[in-house]
Amino acid sequence: MKKSILLIAFLAILTATTSEISAQKFSKMDASPMDAAAFPSNWRESNKLVKVVYSRPQLKGRTLEKLVPNGKVWRTGANEATEITFYKKVTFGGKEVNSGTYTLFTIPTDEDWIVILNNQKNVWGSYFYDEKDDVLRVTGKVTTSQDLIEEFSIVFEGEDNSATMYIGWAKKVVAVLIKG
Repeated sequence: MKKSILLIAFLAILTATTSEISAQKFSKMDASPMDAAAFPSNWRESNKLVKVVYSRPQLKGRTLEKLVPNGKVWRTGANEATEITFYKKVTFGGKEVNSGTYTLFTIPTDEDWIVILNNQKNVWGSYFYDEKDDVLRVTGKVTTSQDLIEEFSIVFEGEDNSATMYIGWAKKVVAVLIKG
């Protein structure tokens, strides 16, 4: 009798656990998936200079000017504002910045973009952006890409302790030099 009760209890627990596992709802891929870029770009390299975590919106037939209006603060990606981490004291666009994590905002214009490092963290979009939390602002030079960049992208190129961060979308590419 005791064995029968234990067997029934065990089967009840097993059934409940199995139904909980099969009832999980996993979300579909985000329309603007999260990504990361770092320098050096070899992910096995533990001695990094910089890493950026951002979401990657796509044009999908829309214009950059409609998605990212000139003269307005932008989260530099989609969803949560982009965060940039420096693993040592660096110069960012010619200005010194301490190691740490900052939110990366930009203000697009036709000629140059203002690239902002801000102390706000874990913020959605740029809705709550506050200039008083800016750590620094630098100018990123805009160039034109020959190819259409459908997905918003950030990459680093360089060597040793010096890299250029490239922010690209549509036919615009913005460059900011980082030196360790």
